[in-house]
Amino acid sequence: MRIALSQIAAGTDPKDNLAAVRAQARAAAQAGARIVVLPEATMTRFGIPLGPVAEPLDGPWATEVRSIAQAEGIVVVAGMFTPAPDGRVTNTLIATGPGVEASYDKIHLYDAFGFAESDTVAPGAEIVTIDVDDVRFGLATCYDIRFPELFRAHADAGAAVSLLPASWGAGPGKRDQWDLLLRARALDATIWLAAVGQADPTTIGEPTRGSAPTGIGYSAVVGPDGRMREQLGAGPGLLVADLDIAEVASVRQKVSVLANRRLPLG
Repeated sequence: MRIALSQIAAGTDPKDNLAAVRAQARAAAQAGARIVVLPEATMTRFGIPLGPVAEPLDGPWATEVRSIAQAEGIVVVAGMFTPAPDGRVTNTLIATGPGVEASYDKIHLYDAFGFAESDTVAPGAEIVTIDVDDVRFGLATCYDIRFPELFRAHADAGAAVSLLPASWGAGPGKRDQWDLLLRARALDATIWLAAVGQADPTTIGEPTRGSAPTGIGYSAVVGPDGRMREQLGAGPGLLVADLDIAEVASVRQKVSVLANRRLPLG
């Protein structure tokens, strides 16, 4: 299974960011990828009011993402914001393309490191998977990576790969935590983990923006044995990777952490 991770630095104009989706989907398709994954907040970066730019899944932004996916013959996963019933927004992944139409609302909200995502974002509650060429993918977003039960739920639902769009917050030790958490979650669930973050905006001449999580880069593919297989740097880039799906069963035979669970505890 060939996948592509598109590490972009999203701006504040959803139309400009759609142009990036189009270019990245085309490049990924030309490289032979079956799915291209863009970061959390691809629609617009964090650090601005999200309510005015949020749109429903049948709105113009998502509709254009669908058009791009169909035109390029590739599944596109990208972060956007949709209106929530309580006046907040939801931090949503759209997954769309040939044979795929789904969305995932971020379950675990980033109320940490001086940022309160829940002030403006409502949490999701549903585990979501998609199937591409008979391979099942679980969907997660950024801060979800700190909660191993979600990735084990992906595995229990039959997923061989977890996809993690992110817009990781910068700060002391945050890069180390990113790498550690990606490797740990892959090994916890003995699953391929493909994580794509927003590029570090300073690499394209943009300033940092307080506590808003606007990205550090370092998108990565981690194997089901917890080994880092490929990784980008801080700046924008496209990572194309071939995942050996059979490796999941091989690792699970050797490291039977899913089969050896004893629940409930306590």
